[in-house]
Amino acid sequence: FKKPSEQKAVLESLAKGGVDVVIGTHRLLQKDVAFRDLGLLVVDEEHRFGVKDKERLKRLRANVDVLSMSATPIPRSLSMSMSGIRDMSIIQSPPVDRLSVITSMIRADDALVCEAIDRELARGGQVFFIHNRVKDIHLWVERLQSLMPLVRFGVGHGKMKPSELESMMEDFWNGKMDVWVTTTIVESGLDFPSANTIIIDRADNYGLAQLYQLRGRVGRSWQQAYAYLMVDDPDTLTGDARRRLSAIMENADLGSGYQVALHDMQIRGSGSVLGAAQHGQASLVGFEMYMRLVEEAVAELKDEPLMDDYEPEITLGQAAYLPDDYAPDTRARIMLYRRLSRAASEAEIDGIGAELKDRFGALPPEAKNLLELSSMKILVKSLRAKSLEADGAGLRMTFFNDGVNSRESVLEKLIELAGDPVRRITFSPEGELFVPVVNLTIRDHGLAGSVRRFLEYLDEDDPEE
Repeated sequence: FKKPSEQKAVLESLAKGGVDVVIGTHRLLQKDVAFRDLGLLVVDEEHRFGVKDKERLKRLRANVDVLSMSATPIPRSLSMSMSGIRDMSIIQSPPVDRLSVITSMIRADDALVCEAIDRELARGGQVFFIHNRVKDIHLWVERLQSLMPLVRFGVGHGKMKPSELESMMEDFWNGKMDVWVTTTIVESGLDFPSANTIIIDRADNYGLAQLYQLRGRVGRSWQQAYAYLMVDDPDTLTGDARRRLSAIMENADLGSGYQVALHDMQIRGSGSVLGAAQHGQASLVGFEMYMRLVEEAVAELKDEPLMDDYEPEITLGQAAYLPDDYAPDTRARIMLYRRLSRAASEAEIDGIGAELKDRFGALPPEAKNLLELSSMKILVKSLRAKSLEADGAGLRMTFFNDGVNSRESVLEKLIELAGDPVRRITFSPEGELFVPVVNLTIRDHGLAGSVRRFLEYLDEDDPEE
């Protein structure tokens, strides 16, 4: 909506350094835009930009810090974050008093549409009706107007004059319009707290991220909001369409955009890391295998050790889990379990523990045991042990012979311990170690603490006596 003269003045000031922060649309991607000293690029609603767009912005300067934000990152961006190519932070805390949007799929039916509109208008609200075909959107307005003559309808689409579209937005904002029949131009960037019902026509034709963004147009106040995914016939949906609609209905909780993006990536594939494709590719080898290959390549380039493929079996006879009453969100618990299982350092475990305290409060005993067990697993893997079991009789560990041989310091300590007749520690040629309970300082440190101290002793290359 900026006049050419206004745009010219901003661009001249930008090139000279008279503007510190410029906020713009895709207009900033055009060739006549120059920066005197670009240092930070913030991309909001990143899923609306193509790879070439983002690469052009980064080419404006050799070293530009980039912060990309999106409720539903595209598969390529999400896979790059999950594999370590990019850093990722997740904001999961919703605004105060915000409620989840109740989402349901309905068959295309005039009576159901009128009922949904009537219910919203009866409580003083407004309605979005999404129809993404400009050529017959006016027919829908006429059809709805004939069904509900007392309701005030308006239309909005990208081929309207800017002044007309702006006028429609203002009418909707000021309450002069009850139902806005529009295309997906309202997908992001609009905030109408009084609009708390959205009806999406032919919802099976939309992408998963697009459905999530459209649903986000409602429920932006304290009132309960509703989203209706309207399809011609639920029984004739394709497999992918059914998966998309099921995913958007299942992930209706606030802050579930990350889960929606994961579903989207699994359905469409994760794209080409080095190319312009923002989805696909992963289906050739399977999603899990693809992510493992990318992680290994990234670790090799960063000269970082690869995570071992095996999972050691650890048994301490203690309850170790996240109780339902402590972390009630099932998806959050699953995500935390996954992060703990993939943690490769003590620092990561400590970070997850701090996050648990911040989100859910003081740790219950079961959660403390879980963190201890996860931390212990890192030590066990470092020692190349297959299993660890500790109880009232003592500590039992089984080693990989090749792993023990590759750690001479560990082998020397095991032989030394087994050669001490007083301690009665045994270490068999098959790699089985037994430490009687009398050799563990359980009274001072508890069973888990004593086992940890022993593992740390074995893991140190030059331990202090």
